Amino acid sequence: MPAADLDNYRAIADAVAALFFPHVEVVLHDLRTQKIDHIANNISKRAVGDDAALEDLLENTPDERTIGPYEKLNWDGQKIRSLSTVLRDARGTPVAVLCLNFNITLLESARQALELLLSSSKLIPQPDSLFRDDWQERINTFLHAWLQQRQLGLNLLTREHKRELVEALHAEGAFKGKSAANYIANVLNMGRATVYKHLKEIKGEA
Repeated sequence: MPAADLDNYRAIADAVAALFFPHVEVVLHDLRTQKIDHIANNISKRAVGDDAALEDLLENTPDERTIGPYEKLNWDGQKIRSLSTVLRDARGTPVAVLCLNFNITLLESARQALELLLSSSKLIPQPDSLFRDDWQERINTFLHAWLQQRQLGLNLLTREHKRELVEALHAEGAFKGKSAANYIANVLNMGRATVYKHLKEIKGEA
């Protein structure tokens, strides 16, 4: 395979690097010359023409098509997650390796920040004195349990679903709270008149 035949792989490298810019570097190694043929979004400070340093790759993993993902450190100490794909010609002979190097440092920092922010270690149980009369909390708990049991989403409820839910909430005593009807109408995206109509029908059936 002449070097020109690697053009398609260079184009793929450029496309992947552009999609995930600036976090992913794509390096194309030519196994025939054991040199770096192409680098897209260079974050490793290597250069085209540098030694590929892949002499042992195929000896250790002769039948592998994809190697990784695995982690390594970049020159600046940032963590990189890498994956290498062996490219073969029509006869099955390895001719190149396409390496994707994904800088995950930013994502790890974000994860750590989220874990700190969402940590439950400092949470205390809901104070009984505060939540004993919290009808909104009880409505929310019942509502989402009802939806989960039926595998429904709040934004996908039909008119009949909403009517059934109003009936279920009424049976649960949810409408005893002050302004509960207004709250339920807002949550279910219904008109208050429709909620009161359903309640009137329910009471008439009782």
